[in-house]
Amino acid sequence: MPVSKKDKYILRELAREVAEIAALPIQQETISLWKALNGLEPKRPMVMIDQVCWNEMNVNDELTILAQNEFCQDIERNLRRTLYAWNHMRADMVVEPVVTVLKAINGTGFGIEIEEERAITDSSNDIMSHLYIDQLKTDEDLKKIQIPDARLDESETARRESIAHEIFDGILDVEMQGMATMFNAWDWIVQWRGAENVLLDLADRPDFMHRLMSRVTEAALTLLDQAEARGLLAQRLSRIHCTGAYTDELPAPGFDPQKPRAKDVWTCGMAQIFSSVSPAIHKEFEIDYAVKWYSRFGLVYYGCCEPLHSRLDIVKKVPNLRKISMSPWVDVEKGAEGIGRSFVFSRKPSPSFLTFDTWDPQAVEKDMRDVLEVCSRHGCPVEFILKDISTVRYQPRRLWEWADVAMKVVGG
Repeated sequence: MPVSKKDKYILRELAREVAEIAALPIQQETISLWKALNGLEPKRPMVMIDQVCWNEMNVNDELTILAQNEFCQDIERNLRRTLYAWNHMRADMVVEPVVTVLKAINGTGFGIEIEEERAITDSSNDIMSHLYIDQLKTDEDLKKIQIPDARLDESETARRESIAHEIFDGILDVEMQGMATMFNAWDWIVQWRGAENVLLDLADRPDFMHRLMSRVTEAALTLLDQAEARGLLAQRLSRIHCTGAYTDELPAPGFDPQKPRAKDVWTCGMAQIFSSVSPAIHKEFEIDYAVKWYSRFGLVYYGCCEPLHSRLDIVKKVPNLRKISMSPWVDVEKGAEGIGRSFVFSRKPSPSFLTFDTWDPQAVEKDMRDVLEVCSRHGCPVEFILKDISTVRYQPRRLWEWADVAMKVVGG
């Protein structure tokens, strides 16, 4: 479907708004603050909001998609969300004079599809419950996991790039973006098997689980090899796992933008299912495999929702580690003591504050100040990353006010 004059006009007008914001001096100031934090010499704590329940956010049609072309709709959605976040809940976001277009890359899958049953409570929300069907019960089943063969679709990539330049030249730069890779093998395995089956087999069939993890790790590392050799990796990242990725430490010497290497960029990873296992099992079945991945990258963000305060000794074995997730379920004191000045204490405030019958900004402020007090005593570089926001009870102002409270707390 060709791009109509109307679609082009819609996108160019939105792009002009983004370009005006991107030209503000505060963008470079905020980038400098992120670089300081990521270099473990923070000027102040940083704040980011991501993974928003956008289905509940639309106010005055600010997020209403008007373009007809599907390719244009995707870009319009991103532009509108950028403008919305900047206008209502910017925190420490950075707006760049760039429109990002994904390269068309095929063959990145592992040959196995998710089979599941879903429970949906809000049809407008993409957050739902999943019951995964076990597809990997035997050694024979492990053959279902295939080695990827990642390839660039050159004609489709060229088509996307051409359209983007036609629309945005003279307003925003067009950046063709490759793969932003991460190592969350146990999330994949849970989706292929179901959480209960994974946990039972870790206890009852550890040898089988080692064979499973070995095969998944081999497939992931082969995909990384292909991405490097074929120029498919992202050449730069402004965010990594919902946090600012700006740094003067990357890319590494010898960087070629046509063939980015893993050591030129950040990666991230997690093993959320391992919240329910011992640190020893976490090390044996996750860290001992994951180090093969992390050792190849420039910088690493580790963790997500799993409470890592009780296993920092094994997490610190991750090569090139810079940020450690501190979820709502951690013991903040133990986490801060273990992290100290060596890594970024990446605090994930609980999004549940936004879901209660009564919105209580004072409770949000107290929670954040309590964390800052502990981190200050232990010298931790700290950031607040609000994510996994499944609902604000259709009251967008709750999230806007959360951003205001957070910035007041950190002195932004």
